[in-house]
Amino acid sequence: MAVRDDPRSSEKKQSDDLQTFNAENLQSNMRSIYYSRTFLSIVGGVVAGIFGFTGLIGFVFYFVVMALASLGFAAKAKFSHCAYFDSWSRIVVDGFLGGLLSFVLFWTFAYDLVHIF
Repeated sequence: MAVRDDPRSSEKKQSDDLQTFNAENLQSNMRSIYYSRTFLSIVGGVVAGIFGFTGLIGFVFYFVVMALASLGFAAKAKFSHCAYFDSWSRIVVDGFLGGLLSFVLFWTFAYDLVHIF
């Protein structure tokens, strides 16, 4: 993950300064989270289909996978969102529902391949 630039490193730190972020680093971090969530949605859908989850259990499995992914992203950032993101919602919420359609697609595809055909 790319760290935000800190132009105050050589200057005296003042408490009234606002945090500045490098837009390219922030965009790179968000892109990596988006791609990781999409990949985990696909893998989670295939696993849910192979295990034969149906109905609400499959959706609960998706939310568990996404919660574990959020925890993993926070651990990767050393639980310090200030160095890599502008808020915690970037780690926890953004992209949470974005992979749901991919999850359902691969969930039904894997379920059909394993349990129906």
